[in-house]
Amino acid sequence: MNFNLDRDLIFFDVETTGLNVIRDRIIQLGMVKYPKNSGAPEEMMLMINPGIPISEEAMRIHGITPADLANKPVFAQVAKKIYSAKKNTQKYM
Repeated sequence: MNFNLDRDLIFFDVETTGLNVIRDRIIQLGMVKYPKNSGAPEEMMLMINPGIPISEEAMRIHGITPADLANKPVFAQVAKKIYSAKKNTQKYM
């Protein structure tokens, strides 16, 4: 897919512990970056330990359980990797 871009374009998809934007946290982050130079799309997917319980309703929707996240990094441990995704040319999965 070719876009006529002046800047990189990144699409995000998140799964969270619930719907409250103040209290709930991201547990899965998916990103697809389309570089402005029409290069191949780059993907990143991260599972993140939220450090708080996941609501039953959220688990029914996305199927991610506390056991799935027990050994995953917390957000502070992956924040720099997410930020640098706009500059890196590697594929992440």
